[in-house]
Amino acid sequence: MITREDRVNLDQTLMALADPTRRAILQRLSKGEARVTELALPFDMSLNAVSKHIRILERADLVRRRCAGREHYLSFNRQQLDEVANWIETQRAVWTARLDALEALLKAEDEAALQNRKMRKKKKKG
Repeated sequence: MITREDRVNLDQTLMALADPTRRAILQRLSKGEARVTELALPFDMSLNAVSKHIRILERADLVRRRCAGREHYLSFNRQQLDEVANWIETQRAVWTARLDALEALLKAEDEAALQNRKMRKKKKKG
């Protein structure tokens, strides 16, 4: 059973991943630790705007911050992404089972309808 805290974490993570800028930041961090100013370079936006994206990623626990003097270094936290992937896989399994059961039911109904038509044709002939 998913707890309220798990739902909040999942919501924050999915919201963070929904934005292409934040996904690009994560992609860069997947290659290794980087300073905030380095992360901001490829984007056509202010350092303040990039910092807001980073705060959203930190709230979702997708990014960790390490301070060394005046420098702030960011790194990618893969654990949170793994948790989301596990939730998605669980949902996929549930829905696959449900859709398989629906498919079996529909096939059984089609087969029954076919048998009924055959029976009616026999009665008309006989």
